[in-house]
Amino acid sequence: MPSDLTLKTMNAIHRAMLKISGGRVGWQASKMPVIELTTTGRKSGQPRSVMLTSPVQEGSTIVVVASRGGDDAHPAWFLNLRDNPDVEVVLQGKPKQRMRARVATPEERTRLWPIVTTDHKNYAGYQTKTQREIPLVLLEPPA
Repeated sequence: MPSDLTLKTMNAIHRAMLKISGGRVGWQASKMPVIELTTTGRKSGQPRSVMLTSPVQEGSTIVVVASRGGDDAHPAWFLNLRDNPDVEVVLQGKPKQRMRARVATPEERTRLWPIVTTDHKNYAGYQTKTQREIPLVLLEPPA
């Protein structure tokens, strides 16, 4: 499983690619759009940003997968938004927007998980590595 240092390094490299290329490189990965998700740190109260892929978008809803590469622990960003669901999201070419995060209901997950794993088999592989059910998180415009 990737260490925290590995994940932070990957995110730093990704941000550097975006900056160096003027945003021309880095907004797609594994045939998925990349988003920058900013949560509020559950311990620090400070903004925390992470680059994530989104395997599914439905209308204004963006779906992200809290896989952490199949680790038994949830990713820090997931724990942050679970405690404070008010987040900010940046998509390629769009201004930062406020969104509200929530974990997919069991019915939503039952419908979405096959869509995610059919097109992006790595997520199915991650699920086989862990006993926890990997959450799908829906990022939606605030009501």
